[in-house]
Amino acid sequence: MSVGTIAAGLLAAVFALGCSSSGRPDARTPAGALPADRARIAVPTAPEICGNATDENGNGLADEGCGLATGLAQFLAAWEEPNADVDLRVVDPNGELVEVGRPTKSGLVKERDCPGRKSDCGGQNLEVVYLEQGKLMRGDYRVRIRLVSLGGAEPPVGVHFSARLGYRTYGASFQLTRPEGEWTAVLRL
Repeated sequence: MSVGTIAAGLLAAVFALGCSSSGRPDARTPAGALPADRARIAVPTAPEICGNATDENGNGLADEGCGLATGLAQFLAAWEEPNADVDLRVVDPNGELVEVGRPTKSGLVKERDCPGRKSDCGGQNLEVVYLEQGKLMRGDYRVRIRLVSLGGAEPPVGVHFSARLGYRTYGASFQLTRPEGEWTAVLRL
């Protein structure tokens, strides 16, 4: 067994242990698992595809070079249905919910809320929470991704999630089938 195989297995085990499904039928894919049609192999020379919350080149940064804010902590949620309202909610180790435009005491900030009342997202539904200032805190980061409204879209709504905490990276793809359906994860640093 190669070192790469062992490292990949350990990363999968760490992610599976650090995440949990909400227990609702809405999160069809178990946390930490990728459906076969979304499983990708990172290619070091691959260009990033903007707006999909995926790390195509395997460098630990999703959607870099796409004009998104980033830091030692970054959480991304992307979905293709232009009118669906999906919310990325992150609670820091202090128990503080990260909100748009207001940094938490730990330095995390949410860049935008899509699709947004003012069309802030320009049809590219991607929400980003990142560490704007300060040091990365140790502890549990609680992530909840919720389908607020279908906005006329047909269910299910496919969502792609990516996170980076220091040098650790995580990713998942799943489907939300009804309004108020959600997917949750706890990422520990």
